[in-house]
Amino acid sequence: MNVAIRGRKRPFRTVSFDAANNSVQLIEQRLLPHAFEVVSTRDYRETAQAIRDMVVRGAGAIGATAAYGLAQAVRAFEGTDRAQFHHYVDEVVATLAGARPTAVDPINAMNDVRAAMKAGMTVAAQQELSLLAAETFANNDVSDCQALGRHGLKLIKSGMRILTHCNAGWLAFVDVGSATAPIYAAHAAGRQIHVFCDETRPRSQGATLMAWELAQQGVSHEIIADNAAGHLMQRGEVDLVLVGADRVLGRTGEVTNKIGTYTKAVLAACHKIPFYVAIPLSTIDWKLKRGTDIPIEERSGDEVLGAWGIACEPGAKIPTGKVGHRRTYVRVANPTSQARNPAFDVTPPGLITGIITPEGIYKPQDLWKRRSELQS
Repeated sequence: MNVAIRGRKRPFRTVSFDAANNSVQLIEQRLLPHAFEVVSTRDYRETAQAIRDMVVRGAGAIGATAAYGLAQAVRAFEGTDRAQFHHYVDEVVATLAGARPTAVDPINAMNDVRAAMKAGMTVAAQQELSLLAAETFANNDVSDCQALGRHGLKLIKSGMRILTHCNAGWLAFVDVGSATAPIYAAHAAGRQIHVFCDETRPRSQGATLMAWELAQQGVSHEIIADNAAGHLMQRGEVDLVLVGADRVLGRTGEVTNKIGTYTKAVLAACHKIPFYVAIPLSTIDWKLKRGTDIPIEERSGDEVLGAWGIACEPGAKIPTGKVGHRRTYVRVANPTSQARNPAFDVTPPGLITGIITPEGIYKPQDLWKRRSELQS
């Protein structure tokens, strides 16, 4: 997508690879929306740390980052002993997979890379194949998201008001995004739409990332407090809910996404508002049998007890640029209290109108019936 920098728009991908320096290039999402910077990770441990610390986040983006991180590690290996090399690869995969355990995209991405590497008969051949496979995953992520836009476009009519939750936009993928793909397609088609961005506490990815994205692309939008969604639905001001996912169980159609997604699905069902989930194929988990088996990441309670931001007077205009050093953490909660901070929840299939995939739109319970075409 295009980003305006010093008055000029330039295309960027959220995740890319610098082969000459064997480094992963990432948009530093913790600085947005106040500053735009691209950072480099020098080895796979730094890449895993970037995923863990949410320099990069979002299902497809961390999938591509894990794929590139694996290729980065493989290319850095010195030696020709294949047994030693395979043991090393196992350690790298475990490190990258453990950085954020709820999303399945990193596992699927690294499985793709490892499968491609098997065609190489030597360590050197596998090193070359690893980067080709990582690039393929990243490019497929983009083409999958473009397909989501084509299929999802039929759901959006001019005049619609759409509710989103968290950021399932191009920042959460390599480009285009999942939940944003139909929105961007509708905007490009000239349809008049308006987006309500849930702020998505505690990290506020809706207020910081989704709103920044939509502003960059010129899409009409407003940020709302998480607890305002029900009020707007009750008054008939929401026509459609579009969200992404970090893991969808192919067997059951259960959807794991940012905490608060389940609440929005309950509200949408109560008010008879269509609730759609947009995902690339890499987000489908064909192995787990129950939503209760999905590992739910618990993050630091500090995220709930306070917030990061830029110090300013209410209503003041904040200049963009390199303002990372001005980011400040502010404690909001009672100083002696602790907090629980589950980062994701699971939405049952009965609350989901449909799942938008690159192959079409399916009922959640139909994913397993169509698994042969979706897996291929």
